Amino acid sequence: MTARLLIATTNRGKQAEFRRLLAELPATVVTPDELGLALEVEEPYDTYAENAAAKARAFCRASGLLSLADDSGIEVAALDWGPGVRSARWGSGPGGQADRLGRALVDADDRRARMVCSLAVARPDAAEPIVEIFNGVVEGAIAREPRGANGFGYDPIFLLPSGMTTAELPEGEKDRISHRGRAVAAASARLRELLAD
Repeated sequence: MTARLLIATTNRGKQAEFRRLLAELPATVVTPDELGLALEVEEPYDTYAENAAAKARAFCRASGLLSLADDSGIEVAALDWGPGVRSARWGSGPGGQADRLGRALVDADDRRARMVCSLAVARPDAAEPIVEIFNGVVEGAIAREPRGANGFGYDPIFLLPSGMTTAELPEGEKDRISHRGRAVAAASARLRELLAD
């Protein structure tokens, strides 16, 4: 029987991305809605790792499955390397994340930025799920205007050194170089070990 791996997020964009990133693993990837899980997990912490661990641990506990969660964000030099862990909430409202960030930086000369991901893998244990953390970072800048139709969130405005935004890349290329892709690559060998147990 194939092991199951739970993607501990209800974000449809992340679910699709993780399905692609995890496709080579010897596992059946499942989502909370496929299991009938409806959890609201608080993310009160000041680090990506702590927020990701809280989500992975909660979903692992509820499902009894090996669970994977991430917390990610954008860090911008002109915003004192914020919004960071507050990226999702910071960009909510009319126009979305890319639009709000573009407006905040309209007069900024320093447009350096990076996308950061902490990936938490929680495995069931008798007492409490055991969590391991893996990280991925991609350096870039903020584009003057959104470009591209692929991706979600800040992708249309995150400019890579190649001169393209992550939303302009084909899915496979984006997955290979993105912050989330790099975190999954860092976790891949360990995930294989855990799935084999």
